[in-house]
This record gives sequence, C-alpha cells and structure tokens, in this order.
Amino acid sequence: MCHACVMENVKRSMLSRRHLFTGAAALGAASVASGLVSARPALAQATGRIVDLTHTFDEVFPTFDGQPGLAKEWAVTIDQGYQLWKLTIMEHSGTHIDAPLHFSADGASVDQLPVEQLLAPLCIVDITEKAAQDPNATVDPEDIEAWISANGEIPAGACVAMRSGWAAKVGTPSFRTNAEGAFAFPGFSQAATDLLAERGAASIGVDTLSLDPGNSADFAVHNSWLPGGRFGIENLAGLDGLPATGATIFIGAPKHAQGTGGPARVLAML
Repeated sequence: MCHACVMENVKRSMLSRRHLFTGAAALGAASVASGLVSARPALAQATGRIVDLTHTFDEVFPTFDGQPGLAKEWAVTIDQGYQLWKLTIMEHSGTHIDAPLHFSADGASVDQLPVEQLLAPLCIVDITEKAAQDPNATVDPEDIEAWISANGEIPAGACVAMRSGWAAKVGTPSFRTNAEGAFAFPGFSQAATDLLAERGAASIGVDTLSLDPGNSADFAVHNSWLPGGRFGIENLAGLDGLPATGATIFIGAPKHAQGTGGPARVLAML
C-alpha cells in the first residue's frame, strides 16, 4: 500500500526503525541476528482439507490508493495459435505480501524471504465482534493474551492472522471507506505486533487492505513490523472457514528481484 499524504512520514521512518525478535530464544527457536525462525516443528498434522485464502485478483479489486492494481491486454490471441496475456501489476494489490523492503531502505525483498517462513503454523485471532462495532478496530495485546489463554503459546515462526469479517465486504465501497469517504477497516495495533515479535511470530496477516487500521495516520505497524525482518499478508480470504489453531499456511510469495511485495497465492491445510 502507498498513499501520497503519508509518503513524507514513511520516508522519515523507514531508515530509523529496525527491530529484531527479542523473545524467540525463550521459545527455543533457532533465531539468530536476522530474527528468522523455523516453523517446521509446529506444522499441523494434515487431514487433507485445503482452504484457499486468496481473493481472485482482477481489475476492480479494491486497492489502497483506489487505482486499479491490475491491467491486462492480449499479447497473443488464439487465432495466432495460442493465447497469452500481457499483465501490468501493482505489487501491493490483491491478496499480497508486504516484504521488509516495503518500509525500509535496506530490508529483505520479497524474493529474499526465507522459504522456512512461507510454510508456517497459522494462528487466527478473531475480532469480528469488535469490528462490527468499530470499523477501525484493532487486534490489541489483550486479544493476543486471550488467544494464548485459550489455545496455548504461539508457535515460533507462526503466521498470526486477524479475522475481522471484512473479507465479506470485498466488492462493496465499505471494504475500503466509510460513508464519508474516509478509510475505515480493522488492523493490528503496534502494541499487539510488538508482543507478537517478542513471542517469535514471523508474519502477520489481515483480511483487510492494510496491516494498520484504516484511520492510522502513521503506519505504526508497517514501520515497526516490516523493518524488523518480518513480513505481512494483506487482503486474505477464507479465514472464517478455519479454526483459531491447527492449520498450516502455505504462502506462495512471488520471487521477483528487489520486490517490495507482490500478489500471492495463499492456502491453508488442516
């Protein structure tokens, strides 16, 4: 995501805020200076059920800046013997990855994400009730603590996803803005993602346009989570069909050089 009114703030922030995991060692993870952990020991036992967490990406899928994230034209047509589209894609559109490089001058690009982090235990924090009352509701530390009380510790290397019910709004203006035209959608609070970093999570995901709530003026989560060597996933689908714990997420991140992110195919297996 990118928006002209906050670009100057982003530029000021991206060089100064770099955080590493502080609690991974306490969880017994093999984390070193890069803050990267392996999720392999905590993967779910597969039953064969697969849930698609990816929205179909087209020219009208909502984007942060309101401009189409995809354009396509025929490069070769069937009367020439086969068919081939020419695609023009904005990196941060559709169901997509935010790589560390998105909010830091020298962070890891999307092609540099460790493959161990693309296969991870999935933890889902449900704030649907809060979001129904407040469109800019956030996952807060007490929501993380409640999840831990109910489900046990967050596995090292986990992907922690917010379920707000917002995915059902795709295709309507309210997915992006309120009646007054202001951004309005749920996200994480920085206090919650700071706690997740301490707990050793490797990635976060949301079923909305942004890791930060719509009314954020400073992209606090982007500016703290991503420069710490972690990544995010925006515009997830299908989280309402999954339990709070027990699934493994497969994150099909793109692999283009120097990418700040990009559309991804994301699946969960139970």
